[in-house]
Parts: sequence; C-alpha cells; structure tokens
Amino acid sequence: MRAMELRAAFEMQGATVVEPPVLQPAETLLDLYGEDIRARAYVTSDALKGEQMLRPDFTVPVVQMHMSDGAEPARYTYAGEVFRRQEHDPDRSSEYMQVGFEVFDRTDPAAADAEVFSLISQSVAHLKTHVATGDIGILMAAVQGLNTTRARKDALMRHIWRPRRFRALLDRFSGRVPAPATRVALLRGEGTVDAPNIGLRSAAEIETRIAALHQDAAAAPISQAEMEVIDALLKVRETVPYALQQLRDLAVDMPAISSAVTGLDARSTAMASRGVDVDNLPFEASYGRTSMEYYDGFVFGIYADGHPELPTLASGGRYDALTRRLGQGAEIPAVGAVLRPGLIAKLEDAA
Repeated sequence: MRAMELRAAFEMQGATVVEPPVLQPAETLLDLYGEDIRARAYVTSDALKGEQMLRPDFTVPVVQMHMSDGAEPARYTYAGEVFRRQEHDPDRSSEYMQVGFEVFDRTDPAAADAEVFSLISQSVAHLKTHVATGDIGILMAAVQGLNTTRARKDALMRHIWRPRRFRALLDRFSGRVPAPATRVALLRGEGTVDAPNIGLRSAAEIETRIAALHQDAAAAPISQAEMEVIDALLKVRETVPYALQQLRDLAVDMPAISSAVTGLDARSTAMASRGVDVDNLPFEASYGRTSMEYYDGFVFGIYADGHPELPTLASGGRYDALTRRLGQGAEIPAVGAVLRPGLIAKLEDAA
C-alpha cells in the first residue's frame, strides 16, 4: 500500500508512528476554527463523550498528544483516513488517506522547516510537479507593526486567512472606503436598540459592542505610508532570492517584519544545504491564506503539473501558535506536512 511505504520512509528518518483516534472531540476543533468547521467536517454525537467529529486532519490530535506527554525533540509520522464534507464540488473525495510527518524541535526552526520540506519534496520527486511557498509570519508581523489600535490589529489578525475580509478591513481602517451607512447611523444615534433580547447576547454586551464601535470610529486611520508597505508586501511574488531582496527593502520602512524576513533568509540557507534549488524556488507572500488556518510561518504546497483540477499532492507549514493554544501554557516550535498517497498512486499509474 502506497501510504504505508511513504510512512515507512519517515520512520527511517527517526519518526515515531502514531495513530490518533478517528473520532475527535468536537469541542477542541470548534474552539480552534469556530462554527465554520461544521461546514467541512462530519459531526456526530456520543451519549458519554458528547459531540464528536470524524477526524478532519491529523495535526491537531498529534499536537494534543505531544503537548500532553511528548518528549523533546520529537518526530512523528502517521497514515490514515481523514474526512471532509464536500458541499460544492461532488468530484472531490470526502474520505481519503493522508500520510504525514511532524517535527517538534526548538533547537533550530529554520533547519526543521528545511527538513520537512526536503523530505516531503523527495517523496514526490519522481513525479512532474511544481511548488508554491510562502510565509504567513511576515504578514502577521506587518499587522502587529501597524501604528493603530489593538482592536484593529486583532481584527486583522483574525481575518488574515480570509483575504477579501482582510482587504475590506484594511481599506476601512485606512479611510480608503467609508464605514457602512448603517454603522454611521448607529454611531450618530439615529438607530435604536430597543428590540427585545431574544438572542444570546445580553443588553450589556450589546452596549459594550457599541462603545467599541465608537472607539474605533474615533481612532486615526492607518497611514498611507503603512498601507503602501502592506500593499507591496501582498504583491511579493518571486523566486526566493528576489523575494528576499524586496522584503528587505520593505523592512526599511516597516522594521516590524525584519525578524520574520531574517527567518526566511535562514530557512533558505538551510534548504540550500539540503540540496533544494532555492534560486528557482517560488515564493509568494500571500500564499496559504485561504486554506491553512493554523499555520503562522512557513507554508508550502506541491502540485501536479498539468492537473489543475487536483488538490495539492502535499502541503504543510509551521504552526507554533497551535502548540501554544493546545499546550495549556506550554509551547514548542513545530512544523509538519501531509501527503495524499491516493493522488500520488494515481499519477504513478498514469505515468
């Protein structure tokens, strides 16, 4: 079986085999992703364990397992089915095999990124593919460096993985577009909030929200200079060396991204030491913002040439913040990736 062969290759690299349960507690996933996860996962109920979900991925249960009693450093591998509801594309599988490799190691994050990318790339090196890479951490650093209110930064951080909403917020916070007419009317006192309380929010919570809207309306707009840096950052799409050059130039005007850019430089050096052709490796600052919600650093995807209809053969990235959220106070730098053995076998058979 192709999945077992791929998993065995990661075992040979020192990874421990883990087998998380197919049924996962829904509470954890809902806490991470919100109610949106219900549209992508199969939900069931257990009389004793409460609401459960068929495993939508392996990363979350592996992180929980490691943060509970894992040693450091640690490398894990797994192979098994994941389940994703498909409401818009009936041709996409709702149940398929995943093989993964996860690294928990605080020694040298750049080297760990390079290790995962190199091993995953080698797994599909015999196929005709193309690669996309990015680093969500650079955009996150840019948002945190904006000269604006904490509430606005938090709103932008929540919507980094929703590009249209993110752009709409940026345009409103910078004054490029006006606030919605209904909000303006409310803040002028032209609207009324004397409707009966039939929802879950109390009157006090509603008043607190209105007060927050007043504070936001009084805040100074994000400067045009900062918006120009963000706009330029979002447009970076080059091979790694040229992307680094552009990002270093942007860091002059926005020093907050300097550390993240230095991390990209260190990762590219570590990749080159593993034989990756960094000079021709694509980099896109916005890559990964529509499908990789728990990643907060390096991200990548590997795609089959000539098959735009297929999802990624492999994808992965860094998720340090996830270990912090699930670690109950503890945290450790972590990076991982998954392969789709079914798609790989299909392409191998067609070759």
